[in-house]
Amino acid sequence: MKVELLVVEDCPNEGPAGAVVRRALDEVGLSTVRITVRVVTSQAEAEQLGFLGSPSVLIDGRDPFAEAHHRPAMACRLYRDDTGVSGLPPIRRLRQALKQAADTTAQGTPQR
Repeated sequence: MKVELLVVEDCPNEGPAGAVVRRALDEVGLSTVRITVRVVTSQAEAEQLGFLGSPSVLIDGRDPFAEAHHRPAMACRLYRDDTGVSGLPPIRRLRQALKQAADTTAQGTPQR
C-alpha cells in the first residue's frame, strides 16, 4: 500500500495531518506502511495529481475524500464531518478508507 500526504509549502497542517494518518495506519494494523510527503509546487502539478488542497491524503493514488464538485487547487483544504469543519482529515473516515484499501489489496483486486 502506498500512502502519500500531499501539501503546499509551509502548510500549517502538514505535521498534524501526518500524525492523524500515522495514527489511523497504526489503529488498523498497518503500522509498517510508510507515509511519503510530497510538496505540490504548481497549479499544473495540482491538476495532474488531482490535488484538492493542502493537506490531501492519497491511498494507492486515490483521494478517499475527493468530491466531484471540488477542483484541483493550490489552497488550504477543509474537511467536513459530523463534528464540523477541520483542516485535518477525519480519522474515522481515514481508518475506513485504509481498511478498504488493505482489504482490496489482500483480495488481489485491482485498484481503481
